[in-house]
Amino acid sequence: MAQSVSGQADGGRKEAPLTEPAPVRDPRRFVPHAYEERAVDLGEVAMNYAETGSSANPPLLLIPGQTESWWGYEKAMPLLAKDFHVFAVDLRGQGRSTWTPGRYTLDNMGNDLVRFIATVIKRPVITSGCSSGGLLSAWLSAFAMPGQLRGAVYEDPPFFASETSPLVGQSIKQSIGPLFRLNSVYLGDQWRVGDWEGLRRAAASDPSPLLRMLSFPSEPPQNLKEYDPEWGRAFWEGTVARSCPHETLLAQVKVPVLLTHHARVVNPENGNLLGAMSDIQAAKVRELVGAAGVPIEYASLPDAAHAMHFADPERFARVVSGWAKRLPAAPAI
Repeated sequence: MAQSVSGQADGGRKEAPLTEPAPVRDPRRFVPHAYEERAVDLGEVAMNYAETGSSANPPLLLIPGQTESWWGYEKAMPLLAKDFHVFAVDLRGQGRSTWTPGRYTLDNMGNDLVRFIATVIKRPVITSGCSSGGLLSAWLSAFAMPGQLRGAVYEDPPFFASETSPLVGQSIKQSIGPLFRLNSVYLGDQWRVGDWEGLRRAAASDPSPLLRMLSFPSEPPQNLKEYDPEWGRAFWEGTVARSCPHETLLAQVKVPVLLTHHARVVNPENGNLLGAMSDIQAAKVRELVGAAGVPIEYASLPDAAHAMHFADPERFARVVSGWAKRLPAAPAI
């Protein structure tokens, strides 16, 4: 009778036993590369990386952009190895490094790199990051442990233009954001949806001019196969920098900076940005870093591709090496 009384309100229905959610199937597929890949346990993540060059040279940490694995630097690495001991990493959620659903923020990714420098490189380092990796190179130049950095290269970073409510200039809604939105819908976090053909069709008819300009191959390129699309959703929704607004970061930079600014066009009809950041946004970066009392060198390269290190590795190596040679020498250990 006890069961009949308790079951009357729901027609005698019994609750199904609770079960653990099914684990996410890792869809990644990898291909071999020219350099040996290694992994280091940083606590929350296992970070994948490659290295080359003599340990007698000063260390250089290469930080890839969004959707890019370490091997985006593969052609630049032997050129840089003439002057540096080179380390190139996969950020969390990219390449062979751990995917961390719900945990893609500048602060978390920056702290991964602090741990990497402390446990693997173990010397004062120059950092160079492209695109979102440029934001993280900047994060390190502000928030790394004392003595970890000698200088930082920001390779065409999307300052302000990758925020939802920027201090100045275009927001992510007026730049690359629509692509991240479609990735979120048609690929899904951790590729749970995986509708590549649907993404291609949607991009072809999307009102965003940027999406209609992009070429989508018949199957996902290798770099996307190694990427968690939740990364892009974190940018589109603004959670990636919610605890770290760009102006807050830039006001606390502590080491010399090289800012490279590549091809960019602002549509005069709607103000949309094709490129990582506008001239107004680049000027604000220089203003804020300069106000922090730190030297910042600005290289306007309007003929350079966004990922110059990939499209023109020789030029990238010349720019980085030339600037690094003008830095003060690293303190003796």
